[in-house]
Amino acid sequence: MSGSVSPLAPKIFAEMPPLRGVRMATAAAGIKYKNRTDVLMMIFDEPAAVAGVFTRSKCPSAPVDFCRRNLQGGVARAVVVNSGNANAFTGKKGREATELTAQSAAKAAGCSESEIFLASTGVIGEPLDATKFAGVLDGLAVSAKEDFWFEAAKAIMTTDTYPKVATRSGEIGGITVTINGIAKGAGMIAPDMATMLSFVVTDADIAPEALQALLSAGVGPTFNSVTVDSDTSTSDTLMLFATGAAAKEGQAKVVDAADPRLDAFRAALNDVLRDLALQVVRDGEGARKMVAVTVEGAETDAAAKRIALSIANSPLVKTAVAGEDANWGRVVMAVGKSGEMAERDRLAIWFGDVRVAVEGERDPHYSEAAASAVMKGEDIPIRVDIGLGLGRATVYTCDLTKEYVEINGDYRS
Repeated sequence: MSGSVSPLAPKIFAEMPPLRGVRMATAAAGIKYKNRTDVLMMIFDEPAAVAGVFTRSKCPSAPVDFCRRNLQGGVARAVVVNSGNANAFTGKKGREATELTAQSAAKAAGCSESEIFLASTGVIGEPLDATKFAGVLDGLAVSAKEDFWFEAAKAIMTTDTYPKVATRSGEIGGITVTINGIAKGAGMIAPDMATMLSFVVTDADIAPEALQALLSAGVGPTFNSVTVDSDTSTSDTLMLFATGAAAKEGQAKVVDAADPRLDAFRAALNDVLRDLALQVVRDGEGARKMVAVTVEGAETDAAAKRIALSIANSPLVKTAVAGEDANWGRVVMAVGKSGEMAERDRLAIWFGDVRVAVEGERDPHYSEAAASAVMKGEDIPIRVDIGLGLGRATVYTCDLTKEYVEINGDYRS
């Protein structure tokens, strides 16, 4: 965790209500960080339905492999998360560490290892000594409490400068349900399934297949539309759990994601996912500015997204934003290299409400003062009209500062 909180941090954090059916506890195991919590255990009082999306990295961590296997069962009784060590690229030792953790967690929760889910975040390539925290899980299972969301978010931070929490309520068939989520992520964030660690829990009663469909659809415009530095982590994990506690109040179980009774719930879930995803970008390592890149007029929505990502991931665009320089030439460059159809003489570009370029050249009414004023803000909208079709997409990123280089220059030390 860096010394100062990001200037883009929320001014006030969400008040996280207790959520029926899930309890949490944290411990300081000294995995990497001194004098702070680094292990989180979530316990479900009854078997919870589970859904997940994971990194598309071809070098996934041992916990990602473990979760993928257990996801097929659709049931969760406990989650164990550690920070400070990603348990990635750790070979046989890594698998042994997940096995030891799963055995200890299953014993503590009184369930089978197939109902345990694990996640690790931190340094890649260092063996994880799971004995440091496997022994504390029995105690965590007993001490876990419902009203612990903010502390849970703190325990999973690495270079994050603030804990990320979000909550919404919705209704299913007239019964109110709650959705709470936590996330961690600040660097090595790029859209490829989940892009960090995030755990979202609802007290709704929804079958695993429907839950998975809701989550898979929900990541598209949220977690898969954010990028801090174009790097996809080995450990990206986003999991959604449904405790089913609302059934006690008469909520009928939903088994199909297309069920119209899920409309309000879907909107609330997507709100939570978007809220968490944007908090991750706003805590991008060294970030001082948030950038929303909107591309319209592309051939297709998918083409628009690829162009938007080309702009958002460009170090030249991101450093120009850091320097408060309305350098639209760098945006032109990023559009041109995206590999998608674009015609130079149809291109129009805006910084905020200021059109800086139109029909392939500088806007005749361009004002350097007006464009510079936009770049001085904390939130910078960049909009590009390709002028070819109806494709549209928005991607969120942050600027690239000297502090990003400093944080990542000595990450292992």
